[in-house]
Amino acid sequence: MAKSSQIALDAVDRRILRALQRDGRLSIVALAEEVGLSPTPCQRRVKRLEEAGVIEGYTARVSAARIGLPLQAFVQVRLESHGEELAERFHKALAALPEVRAAYTLSGETDYLLQVLAPDMEAFGTFATRRLLRLPGVKETRTSFVLATLKPPGEVPV
Repeated sequence: MAKSSQIALDAVDRRILRALQRDGRLSIVALAEEVGLSPTPCQRRVKRLEEAGVIEGYTARVSAARIGLPLQAFVQVRLESHGEELAERFHKALAALPEVRAAYTLSGETDYLLQVLAPDMEAFGTFATRRLLRLPGVKETRTSFVLATLKPPGEVPV
């Protein structure tokens, strides 16, 4: 099954996904108990959800601020042109920037939206002027700094 195609989820699948989004470290036994299954069928369902690409992986949520990256910015990027070769060069260069936590291609006036983390304003300024603005094809950037996080990225509603 293609990972981009939608699969049918029943109520038990949805309970499994909600539980794993809250705590990806649950053992199969604990997960099975929480969703009302025995361990073997629960394990089969989890494996099916993983193989179908519904569960993309397991990670730890790390506090950027607690490890010295309290400054968060969203940067809108416009490219000089929309040629395929330039876009590929931009994507490759962008992938090499560890400061960029997430990147999205957009419709509308802005070509890309980047989520960037930095230790402070000076470091962000250095990143923006010496690295980001020098990426292939960057015509213009606009930056907004996060003042407070009202709702952090969370669970996918299932």
